[in-house]
Amino acid sequence: MRIVFANDHAAFEARVALIEHLRDLGHEVLDCGTSTKESVDYPCVVVPAIKALREGAVDRIVLMCGSGLGVSIAANRYEGIRCALCTDEYAAEMSRRHNNANAIALRAREQDPAMNIRVLDKWLTTDYEGGRHQRRVELIDSMPKNEKF
Repeated sequence: MRIVFANDHAAFEARVALIEHLRDLGHEVLDCGTSTKESVDYPCVVVPAIKALREGAVDRIVLMCGSGLGVSIAANRYEGIRCALCTDEYAAEMSRRHNNANAIALRAREQDPAMNIRVLDKWLTTDYEGGRHQRRVELIDSMPKNEKF
C-alpha cells in the first residue's frame, strides 16, 4: 500500500518507529512530516498529505501530532477526507469497517508507542464493509463545507 505520513513537531520522534514499521511491512511511505522539534503549525502539515491522496500518489493518510486532535480536525475540513482519531484497536477497526476512513490520526503524547503500532496495523488491515454503511458515508461526503446555519 502507498501511504503518506505527515506530522508536526510534537511527533517528530514518535514518527520514526511508525515509518520504519510501515516500510518493514512492505508499504511505500511518502514522508511529508517534520523531522525536527522546531515548531510547525499542525493545520499546515496535513496539506501535502491530502494533496498526495487527491492526486492518487497514495492510498491512505497517516497523520500525527501531540494529541492527534489538531491534525484530525484540520484534515476533516477538506472535502472527501474521512480522518479518524484512533487511540485503540477498536476505534481503528470501526473507522475502516463502518466509516471507510481514508486517513488516521494518531497521538504522539500520552500513548504507548507499541499501541500506536497495533492501532495502525489494525487500521491498515481492516476492510470497509460497505452495504448499509455506504449510504452513511455518502451522506457525510455530501455535506457541504462552509455551511452557515
